[in-house]
Amino acid sequence: MEQAKQPNQLQRGLEERHITLMSLGAAIGVGLFLGSASAIKLAGPGIIVAYAFAGMIIFFIMRALGEMAIQKPVAGSFGQYARDYLGPLPGFLTGWNYWLLWVVTCMAEITAAGIYMEYWFPDIPRWIWALLALGIMVAVNFLAVKAFGELEFWFALIKILTIIFMIVSGLGIIIFGIGNGGIATGISNLWENGGLFPNGLTGVLLSLQMVMFAFLGVEMIGITAGEVKNPKKTLRRAIDTVFWRILLFYVGTMFVMMSIYPWQEIGVKGSPFVLVFDQLGIPAAAGIINFVVLTAALSSCNGGIFSTARMLYNLAENGDAPKKLGIVNKNGVPSKAVVLTGTVLLLGVVLNYIVPEKVFIWLTAVSTFGAIWTWSMILLSQIKYRKSLSKKHASSLTYKMPLFPLTSYFSLAFLAMVVGMMAYSPDTRIAVIVGPLFLVILVAFYYGKGYHRKTRIADEQPVIALDTKSINRA
Repeated sequence: MEQAKQPNQLQRGLEERHITLMSLGAAIGVGLFLGSASAIKLAGPGIIVAYAFAGMIIFFIMRALGEMAIQKPVAGSFGQYARDYLGPLPGFLTGWNYWLLWVVTCMAEITAAGIYMEYWFPDIPRWIWALLALGIMVAVNFLAVKAFGELEFWFALIKILTIIFMIVSGLGIIIFGIGNGGIATGISNLWENGGLFPNGLTGVLLSLQMVMFAFLGVEMIGITAGEVKNPKKTLRRAIDTVFWRILLFYVGTMFVMMSIYPWQEIGVKGSPFVLVFDQLGIPAAAGIINFVVLTAALSSCNGGIFSTARMLYNLAENGDAPKKLGIVNKNGVPSKAVVLTGTVLLLGVVLNYIVPEKVFIWLTAVSTFGAIWTWSMILLSQIKYRKSLSKKHASSLTYKMPLFPLTSYFSLAFLAMVVGMMAYSPDTRIAVIVGPLFLVILVAFYYGKGYHRKTRIADEQPVIALDTKSINRA
């Protein structure tokens, strides 16, 4: 019986290096290369504090996810955990919300790809490049998971090496004056242009929408759990190392950029990264960086389509989506789920045609709301999971949430504050309308289509079966 099911299962073809770089690649996209400019305008040098504090919250969220994922590594990850520990409806909402989150994020990424291509081809409409980028990324997602992981590994490596080179070179400018006639710039720009918080605490709080959007993608580690070899060892190392590397990249990048240049000058012309390479006197710096940030956008979109397809696969397995979306092709890819995601992403191309000026900020705001729902469900699931354990079992956990339950509740409060700031700002208020509206539609669909009756019957067996699989893998 088990053999008959094998062809329609995801393949465990991802190595630890694939998981690490995929997670870095998903989280280092347009949020850093393009979106950081708008965040800097709001917070000034205080953006460094915003990234560091938000990074601490993301660390707690990742540890909460890791606590569950290491005990139960399944393809649906937090969607499955929400279902198991909070109930069928939260699982249904979390799975479909995460699908929307990455669909919208991918729309933002292909929008960014169109913006970058305008540098070389200013006369060609942005929507054409968005359509081309979408077509390439959907095609890549039909590769076998090992080939996909290899391609994403190199995709992510390009931008990571660029960021490292930028940080090291920037420190050379700050300390030794390289590219500045031997005159060290120092770090006085951090406080000489209106202070560390030129727009006050309000500016820092308003920047949190883009800051949190930038961290979106780290939770993808959980999504890969169903296709990674030796999940317990790999997930533990990936969660810890990916977080610290991302925090280093974001905080390090912001520190270098705002030490070299007054914060008002950053992001005035294209990507903030171009400024640093121009200062170094590297020929064709703008063109080189434009290529790197283009691959960054494509890499993040690539990982997003991967995530959404796996989430749809899990929803179909649980009866929360059409069964066809759970069909896997000969390469071990949920092909129909990839096609559905790609088809819906065409809306992003349409938006680039209709409202090219507004589309990026709208999409990033809606994505951030979706991410906050996902992260909240991770925290709530972890709280319920921990409460379900006996004291003996809880004390024997090898990978724990630090300072539980204080950190879990504190992280939830922080996420609620970010939503409040999004509602306060006219630019991001649309997300607090679209996000909850989508959840209301999902609830109506859940009850209207009778999914609540299906899950009540189906839930008698699946959790036991999943736990058995987890034990067998261990």
